Amino acid sequence: MTKRWSLLGLVFTMILILAACGGGDSSKEEGKAKTASSNKADTAEKMTIKHQYGEAVVEKNPKKVVVFDFGVLDTLDELGIEVTGVPQATIPSYLKKYGDKKYTNVGSLKEPDFEAVHALKPDVIFISTRQAELYDQFAEIAPTVYIGLDYANYMDSFEKNMNLIGGIFGKEDKVASELKDIEASVEKLNKKASALDQKGLIVLANEGKVSAYGPSSRFGLIHDVFGFGAADKNIEVSTHGQSITFEYIKEKNPDVLFVIDRATAVGGEVGAKEIVENELVKKTEAYKNDKIVYLDADSWYLSGGGLKSVKAMTKEVEEAL
Repeated sequence: MTKRWSLLGLVFTMILILAACGGGDSSKEEGKAKTASSNKADTAEKMTIKHQYGEAVVEKNPKKVVVFDFGVLDTLDELGIEVTGVPQATIPSYLKKYGDKKYTNVGSLKEPDFEAVHALKPDVIFISTRQAELYDQFAEIAPTVYIGLDYANYMDSFEKNMNLIGGIFGKEDKVASELKDIEASVEKLNKKASALDQKGLIVLANEGKVSAYGPSSRFGLIHDVFGFGAADKNIEVSTHGQSITFEYIKEKNPDVLFVIDRATAVGGEVGAKEIVENELVKKTEAYKNDKIVYLDADSWYLSGGGLKSVKAMTKEVEEAL
């Protein structure tokens, strides 16, 4: 009997030892799994983006995206990339879906709601010229990427911006395809416009006042990229344009007068047509030949520099021919 219990005791002891060994292996495997998971999170692919106002380290394919530039927004929309927050105070009509409550309102282009932005805990924030002076405040909240346009080298900077966005969101091939189509359209337009040998003048109408824009300016791609000659090659280059009179328009006598109506974009009271088509302007070749072209303010004034807006701008000017 004693021998029998001794044998049972030995067996029981062996079972306990094996169980303990098995438990130790399980614990080690679990620890290895946690370490592997942690290492994977730590090595998530990131991009260091240097821009005019600093440097941003952005994780590829960010999920929570806040956008303060409508050119970037229309690009993300074209690429099928969701955003989290947009400034809903003034949204271009072709992007009106972003006025929906599913998107967080983060203020206006010039007056961001920093509390709303902070509450979102975004992975990345995109800003442009209108918010440039607030860069440091944005950067304190999340990695902030400045997307600007070099108007003197419009297409180069536009393509650089689009390729950057494509790289961040893994849409390089789609962006390359879109840019190829845009380049073809621009080349076609440039050949047509250059062959016409017509002089154009670009003006922005703003509540009864007018400003002119020439080559290398905010809207200068009409001359520099699309191929229209300039009725005045010496217009001051500035964000707000050169203040002019209607006598000036009559004197320069453009063959084509391109008009951007700021009031239609921001909800102003005085429309462009009622002030532009006056007795002085009616004496120009542009008016006589029905070549006063009212450009879409959403694309030209509010957006610009996006995949959708640049396509729309090119098409609009080509149709004006």
